[in-house]
Amino acid sequence: MPITFQDLLQGVEVLTTSGLEQKVTGLHYDSRQIKPGYVFVCIQGYRTDGHLFIQDALSRGAVGLVTEKQIDTAPGIAFARVNSSRLALAQLAANFYDHPSRELNLFGVTGTNGKTTTTHLIEAVLGGGGEPTGIIGTIWNKVGEKKLPVVRTTPESLDLQAILAKMNASLVKTVTMEVSSHALFLQRVAACEFDVGVFTNISQDHLDFHEDLDEYLAAKMLLFEGLGKKRTKKRPCYAVVNMDDKAVHQIRKCTCVPVITYGIHEQADVKAHQIQLTPEGSSFTVAHSKGEFPVCVSLPGEFNVYNSLAAISVGLQEGVPVPVIQDALQKMKGVPGRFEPVDEGQDFAVVIDYAHTPDGLENVLKTARGITRGRLITVFGCGGDRDMGKRPVMGRISGEISDYTVITSDNPRTEDPQKIEEQIEDGIRKIKNACYTIITDRHQAIRHALLYAKEGDFVVIAGKGHETHQIIGDEIFPFDDRQVAREILAKEINI
Repeated sequence: MPITFQDLLQGVEVLTTSGLEQKVTGLHYDSRQIKPGYVFVCIQGYRTDGHLFIQDALSRGAVGLVTEKQIDTAPGIAFARVNSSRLALAQLAANFYDHPSRELNLFGVTGTNGKTTTTHLIEAVLGGGGEPTGIIGTIWNKVGEKKLPVVRTTPESLDLQAILAKMNASLVKTVTMEVSSHALFLQRVAACEFDVGVFTNISQDHLDFHEDLDEYLAAKMLLFEGLGKKRTKKRPCYAVVNMDDKAVHQIRKCTCVPVITYGIHEQADVKAHQIQLTPEGSSFTVAHSKGEFPVCVSLPGEFNVYNSLAAISVGLQEGVPVPVIQDALQKMKGVPGRFEPVDEGQDFAVVIDYAHTPDGLENVLKTARGITRGRLITVFGCGGDRDMGKRPVMGRISGEISDYTVITSDNPRTEDPQKIEEQIEDGIRKIKNACYTIITDRHQAIRHALLYAKEGDFVVIAGKGHETHQIIGDEIFPFDDRQVAREILAKEINI
């Protein structure tokens, strides 16, 4: 249904406007997607400036413009100038799609590591009663049982509001969303009314984008600063926070809603003890204000105990019966690319994991070390055009924990992969007696590691996880670590 330009601008801080009665049938931030009747929102990006494409948008039928710059418009073209086009886009999108987040129970999960698994665990717990649920995240966007493709962890604000509206139309009432620091910093979720914010942990990542760790953490805090403000819903609003992470104190200071804590080491509202970790999964006892209960989850590693505790905390706060929580977690069979086993009948273990941060790699390697009776063999690289500072740190971590490391290419993008590998090597060669090699071709690196492995060994292939492509230069090539490993195991090892 068309709306007026004036209605589209509700809640947007505008500097100058004209053509408020203009009828609008849609909007977009990409001039190539403009159709007759659309409003074009000009965003100054990091690579280009949307204002350069105004004529292209008008030639495609745009009837309105939202800009940060004062421009002369032709008669009949609606116009609004704003301080921030990104912030305006979020509000415009919410207005156009009639504020879908106000009709949903919206759970936002942020942190450096564990967002994806925690999001899926929360969705499993909240959907345990049979109600349709939704997920917005790294692996897929899911509307009920339908899975949609993903471009980025948290979609651009216009695309996000469209997905939320689709969930509303599909009678989904509970949505769990990964909320990246980029999305918070770039205002993609600015017009979303979150009911619950979940914090996993903070460690070094994205310092190619954020100036430093303080700015990175400040971006994460935006989720919790916004909780409870401009509420239209009557349901409870709260935060669920990892008590064992140093950021818990900052979250307490910045949010105005109740904070529910979970953890293993510090005293928390929801705490795990009697933890048993095995190659098949984890079991532990949960202690909370109303008693204790046992939990079994088929996800190995202490980091997955933390992820499970976050989901349990949400479930308890939402009134999900304990047996439903227990059953949902026990049935959870893992998340694609997160400590995902590849088993073709070989006599050693192979796991694919998305770990691409120092903390993430350390967690995965320590888990693998704890459950292998043989050698730990690690294959990993670091993405290009991303935080360079973590490369030697990850090299050092692999050198300390692994028996043998194969340094390789990840998604080099526009960087020279050999330069990236040299930076990783700067860290690993500081470890006395560290055993490693460098093989730039990722397929050959995986092959080398698998052929090197013997009975009882454990091979971790880290960095890309669920991804099905490799980005070299500006080109995208098909590449799936899981598929590559399966083919090598089937054709060269298990014969």
